[in-house]
Amino acid sequence: MMKKANKIPCRKSFTDTLLQIAQKDKEIIAVTSDASGSATLTDFAQTLPGQFVEVGIAEQNAVGIAAGMASTGKKVFIFGPACFYVARSLEQVKVDLAYSQMPVKICGVSGGVAYSQLGATHHSLHDIAVLRTFPGMEIYLPCDVRQTRKLVERLIDHPKPAYIRVGRNAVPDVYETDDFDFELGKANLLKDGKDLTLIGTGETVAHCLEAALMLEKQGIHARVLDMHTLKPFDKEAVIKAARETGCIVTAEEHSIYGGLGASVAEITSQVCPVKLRILGVPDENVIHASPSEVFHHYGFDYQGIYETCLELLKG
Repeated sequence: MMKKANKIPCRKSFTDTLLQIAQKDKEIIAVTSDASGSATLTDFAQTLPGQFVEVGIAEQNAVGIAAGMASTGKKVFIFGPACFYVARSLEQVKVDLAYSQMPVKICGVSGGVAYSQLGATHHSLHDIAVLRTFPGMEIYLPCDVRQTRKLVERLIDHPKPAYIRVGRNAVPDVYETDDFDFELGKANLLKDGKDLTLIGTGETVAHCLEAALMLEKQGIHARVLDMHTLKPFDKEAVIKAARETGCIVTAEEHSIYGGLGASVAEITSQVCPVKLRILGVPDENVIHASPSEVFHHYGFDYQGIYETCLELLKG
C-alpha cells in the first residue's frame, strides 16, 4: 500500500517557495489567467500585488504579456491549468517563448488527469509529447513537495523557457528530507538494482518506488529512476540502466505516445536495444473516474507496475 500523501500539494509548495524568494527579488513576477485559487496564488497576490498580474480567462494573452516582461529582464512565472497552456495558447508558447527564447516558466497546475471528472477537455496527456518538439523548451515534472521547492529555486535565474507540470492533490513524499542531490537534466537514482529498471516522472515516481519494494519481497532487485526532467533528457542514465539491468518499465501520467516511454525507446532502440514496457494512457479518451482509479485502470499505479514487471521478467 502506498504511503499517505503529504498534506501540502506540489502547487502550494511551488507558490510558497516563489513568494519567499520574490519578497527579496523584486524582478520576479507571477502571471495568472483567472487561476489564483487553483494555482494557490492568493497569498502571493495579497503580499506582493505589485509583482502580480491577473489577465482574466485569456491564456494566450498571459503568454504574450509574460514574454514581453521577460524581454525587459523580469523573471516571469505563469500559473494556470496545464490543459489550457498546452492547447489553447500553444502557438504563443511556441513563438513567444520557445522560438524567441524568452525565459518564462509556465507552471501548469492540475496536469495529467488531475481534473479527471471534468473529462477529456481538461486532461493534459499530450503536453510532454508536444513541448518536446519545441527547440529550446524545457520540461520538468517534480515528484513531491521537496523536489518542487528545489526546482523553483533552480529555475529563478535559469535562462531557458520551461514548462513545469504539477498535479492538484497532495502526493506521498518520495524524499524524506531536504538532503538530496537535485540537478536539472539529471535523473535521480532512488534505488539500485540489477534485475530491471523502473523509470517514473512526476506522480508516478512514488508508484515506481512502491512497486520496487513489492518486487524486493519476491527477490527481484529493481533499479528506480526519478526522471524529473523530460527535456533535456538524461540519456546517460537510461543507457546505463539498459546495459546493466536488461529490462526497463516506464510509467507516466501521459499518453503512451511521445512522452517518457517514447523518449526511453528512442534512446535504447538506437544505442542498446532492451526489453521495454511503456505504461501510460492508450489511444482512447480516459475513463470517467477519480485520478487514482484512472492510474489503476491503465496500470501505471504501483500494482500495475508490479504486475508488468513480473510479466516482463517471465517473458
